[in-house]
Amino acid sequence: MDTNGGGGVVAKDHPGWVPGTLRKHREAHGLTLEGSGEELRKIAEIARLPIQANFQTVFNHEAGKAYPNPHYQRAYCLLYNAAPWELQFRSKLPHEEQSQVPKITPHTDSVTGAHVQAVESALLQISPGGEVDHHGLRHRILDAWRRRHTGGDPHRPHLVLVGGYAGSGKSELAEFISYLTGWPRLDKDSLTRPLVEALLVAHGGDPHDRHTPLYLEKARDAEYQCLMETAADNIRAGISTVLDAPFLREFSDPAWMQRLINRCKAQGAEVAVIWVKCDHESMREYITFRSAARDSWKLSNWDDYIRGVDVDFAPKVDHFVVDNRLGSAVSLTDQAKLAIGRMYS
Repeated sequence: MDTNGGGGVVAKDHPGWVPGTLRKHREAHGLTLEGSGEELRKIAEIARLPIQANFQTVFNHEAGKAYPNPHYQRAYCLLYNAAPWELQFRSKLPHEEQSQVPKITPHTDSVTGAHVQAVESALLQISPGGEVDHHGLRHRILDAWRRRHTGGDPHRPHLVLVGGYAGSGKSELAEFISYLTGWPRLDKDSLTRPLVEALLVAHGGDPHDRHTPLYLEKARDAEYQCLMETAADNIRAGISTVLDAPFLREFSDPAWMQRLINRCKAQGAEVAVIWVKCDHESMREYITFRSAARDSWKLSNWDDYIRGVDVDFAPKVDHFVVDNRLGSAVSLTDQAKLAIGRMYS
């Protein structure tokens, strides 16, 4: 539900935010306030973004009366074909000296068209965190996407573990890989939340607890076991699968990872680990925006929570890294999804 123009936080609270930039881009595209709202709604439908834009929403954003929430920022980037820093939602990161957003134009070539370039640009965000074959994983994902339109997949199944702190953008990345490849995405919370909540209540706890000894001792291990056993069922059936969970403890345990690799290898499957890197403020913004009950303690005790968040954390195993500081990687996946939607709609 949109409230206060899709934002509610004034511009002065966001360094790098220049509201008037949106108006300049709108006028450069020849759009009225009403027209911009209509185009945002069309894009939201294609990109599956939960926004309900209208002229008042756009006016509030352009006038600096409300700061666009993360979904609105993504929609504006798609509408104006620009990166977040180019629309001045935030300051520019060091690696963003030149826009990485491909300029999307209509193209009829299904092999080398702009939608393919957009996908390739998004996949370039998966970089090696060690001595791993990052080209192999990127090509595997791209090939699986292409094969969805030609039929058949002769490759060995892949188990892709996407990890990161709450609000880092890991679910968006996992969803994007699933969207491209058709591989099922198993989200830990979606898969186990009802059982975890019932278990915590049965022990006299808060169903939304994710930090006390009760949760850590009674629920967490079972939660991850459910996730991994479900993934194992898919792998035994030869189905590549994307897992979406923080994986902090698991990625810190080389022995755990080696056991997983060995089990998958016995089934003829390969394992890939992706860590999504993010900054404190972006994580807080997204956690606040999604308003999940399981995040209530984090937001109420932010200083205590953030002391346990290491933005420089890296898995102790061979892995890939996606740098999503200030939402930079998610912006590119949005561009790719929109280009695909336009091509195959």
